[in-house]
Amino acid sequence: MEINHLEILNLLPHRYPFLLVDRILDYTANEKITGLKNVTINEPFFQGHFPGKPIMPGVLILEAMAQVGGILAYKSNEALQGKLIFFMAIDKVKFRRPVVPGDQLILELTALRTGGRVWKMQGRALVQEALAAEAELTAAVTDARENSASKEA
Repeated sequence: MEINHLEILNLLPHRYPFLLVDRILDYTANEKITGLKNVTINEPFFQGHFPGKPIMPGVLILEAMAQVGGILAYKSNEALQGKLIFFMAIDKVKFRRPVVPGDQLILELTALRTGGRVWKMQGRALVQEALAAEAELTAAVTDARENSASKEA
């Protein structure tokens, strides 16, 4: 089941230039999801990473994985609407090849632990079926109102 950019904007709080998901190609609630990020030379991070040799920063590849994982959580549980999902941990991270302008980054996440306040997923980032990065991501679900109140205090 495909999800377009308009629905992604309704699901995630991220906005340009930090929204790193263009489309969801398929998902199965509470199980797995596949997302797409078109990597273009127009990305603002390429100006400094690195001039003359543009490479997508690894932390942004991980962030793209996390955003796709967040979409899986939101689509799996309607009770999460209005809540925020934050990183708790990133484990077993490996970068296998650079991601450069012109690449289509395919982000595959498989749920290891779902429901409740903690989600854990195994993520893989691929370019032309070649593994670019992999990691285990753990995230916490929080009440958005709790977070805004703590910032005001």
